[in-house]
Formats: sequence, C-alpha cells, structure tokens
Amino acid sequence: MRVGIGARPGVTAEEVLAAVDAVLPAGAADVRLATLDVRAAEPGIAAAAAARGWPLAGHSAAELAAVAVPAPSARVAAAVGTPSVAEAAALLGGGTLVVPRTVHGRVTVAVARGSEPWTP
Repeated sequence: MRVGIGARPGVTAEEVLAAVDAVLPAGAADVRLATLDVRAAEPGIAAAAAARGWPLAGHSAAELAAVAVPAPSARVAAAVGTPSVAEAAALLGGGTLVVPRTVHGRVTVAVARGSEPWTP
C-alpha cells in the first residue's frame, strides 16, 4: 500500500502515525510513504517512517502535479505548486485509490493499492 502524506510544517511523528493508522486498511502489507520532496525532509514525517520501518519517498511538485486526482485543490496548488500532495503521492506510478484524501488535524493522507515500482 502506498500512503500519500500531506502535512503542515512542524508536524510530529505521532500526528503522522495517528493519521496513517486511522485510514490504513486492516492487514495492509508493504506500506510505503510518499510525499512532496520538501515534506519528506520534515523531521516528523521522516521519524514516522523510521519508527515503522516504512520506506519514504519525496517527489517534486511537478511530478505530483502531473498525476490526475479526484480532489485537486487550488489552495494547495497556490501553497506548494501542485493541486494535490496526498492523493497524487499515493497514486504516482499507478494504482487504485482505496482511501481518498482524508484530513486528520495537520496531516492529510490518502492510500492507493497497486503494483507500481518503488523508488524511494
């Protein structure tokens, strides 16, 4: 499962893990996190991935903007240069969205299932 993460700066690992745990389907295996490249450097996101042993990939705004998503946001596009972070990061490389963009406090998550290659 590929979990796309969008977050406010300064988010904690606990916030990220709580958001992921709230939406990750039961029995999910091969969990991988993906986000905007500048967010992948956020200590809370990196710490959340490390705490669970999940790979974390960061993608440029241009890469994420090229992904068609069901819920693009003009506000997000103005802020970070792509109309979607969580859904686009989850869907990058293909797959099927199984949990659409869901907001949990300062973290937004989306989950996709697919057989896309993984390159952290």
